[in-house]
Amino acid sequence: MQLSSIRKYTISAAALAATALAALSQNNIVEEVAWVVGDQPIYKSQIEETYQQMLYERVNVPGDPYCVIPEQLAVEKLYLHQAEVDTIEVQEAMVSQQVEARINMLIENIGSKEKIEEYFRKPLPEFREQLAQTIRDNYRIMQVQDKITGDIKVTPSDVRRYFNNLAEDSIPMVPLQVETQIITLNPEIPRAEIEDIKARLRDYSDQVNRGERDFYTLAVLYSQDEGSARRGGETGFLGRGHLEPEYAAVAFNLNDPKKVSKIVETQYGFHIIQLIEKRGDRINTRHILLRPKVSDADLTKAINRLDSIRADILADKFTFDECTQFISQDKDTRNNRGVMVNQENGTIRFEMADLPAEVAKEVNKLEPGQISEPFIMIDPKRNCEVVAIVKLTDRIPAHKANMSDDYQLIKGMCESSLKQKKLKDWLDKKIKDTYVRIEDGWDNCEFKHDGWLKLRR
Repeated sequence: MQLSSIRKYTISAAALAATALAALSQNNIVEEVAWVVGDQPIYKSQIEETYQQMLYERVNVPGDPYCVIPEQLAVEKLYLHQAEVDTIEVQEAMVSQQVEARINMLIENIGSKEKIEEYFRKPLPEFREQLAQTIRDNYRIMQVQDKITGDIKVTPSDVRRYFNNLAEDSIPMVPLQVETQIITLNPEIPRAEIEDIKARLRDYSDQVNRGERDFYTLAVLYSQDEGSARRGGETGFLGRGHLEPEYAAVAFNLNDPKKVSKIVETQYGFHIIQLIEKRGDRINTRHILLRPKVSDADLTKAINRLDSIRADILADKFTFDECTQFISQDKDTRNNRGVMVNQENGTIRFEMADLPAEVAKEVNKLEPGQISEPFIMIDPKRNCEVVAIVKLTDRIPAHKANMSDDYQLIKGMCESSLKQKKLKDWLDKKIKDTYVRIEDGWDNCEFKHDGWLKLRR
């Protein structure tokens, strides 16, 4: 189980990459000014840094990087200037939370705080502040854009008109999608297994409290949270909302860093916790996680029970919907008739690659309305084995988008198109009203916005 097992969110790789844009500067780059926007210079070093990071992340640059990148930086400065005019403020608690989350992710990927300093060639406090400024700027830019486009609303007739005016080759292909329902059972775990887990955790606590071993070493050796175990169980600074409620309730009541908490049970297993440091409404802890093992006999028992439930559904004794509410142990779906929701887009449609692998394998065998036989799958959140049956509600073949099947997709495209136009119109006017100077050697470009060169002085 990864560190996210005790968080309620994950951090995308794209967000992580964005935090490092300014971190690759070379001391030997001359601070040569390439552009001036208002009273803000854009240095050659900034352009080089951004370009090197884009190369490292394999981000496609749509054109000459020495034209595209400075224009992007100039646009950011226009948005940030507007943020100053609008006095857009950023909640520092949110910034701090994101900084710590991203640093935790970097530690998870790179290995240690020392390796972060080596990789980004600067002390961690300096990198942390640089990261915080990047997050502040990104948030303020998004707020300005939201304010500019906030009044855009589309009606069904707007969507229909937009779709009818699309060129044939601009209508997207929609891959095969499915809609599914699921019932899951957590195999019953013998009491003896749970007591054994608790005994081991009590032994670890006693060893730490007596000063015989340190928590860090025990976590590295025994914790089953793979993401934090290699860091001695350290979670990094997190707020209550990013921790499991049971974990947070105990962790925030700890006061002595030398002592170990009582045993805490969450949906992921059993933990013991050690306080590292509190900072306001955030806390940094170490923990050791142990999960009770599911035996083959327990899995077989759960499979037999679900097989019996499936037989009753097929015999019309109960409906699939009824069984989900009273039998399913999947927290995310049991109060929603078992309907699986795609977390990537918030809809009930999945491409096959977006489903858990075991579910996709079973769904591939079914016709709409059919129910799979019981199967074992890994719960992606708890990283443990559960038993499930799945019903294929609908299968939508790959097709060109159309209004009847893909209204939400087309509506999103319509809204996005209107927002892009409004932002472009706003930027064109802002460029016209802003002092801009592009130095020789940086102006031989075809820019996305026409006004830059007309105002060159």
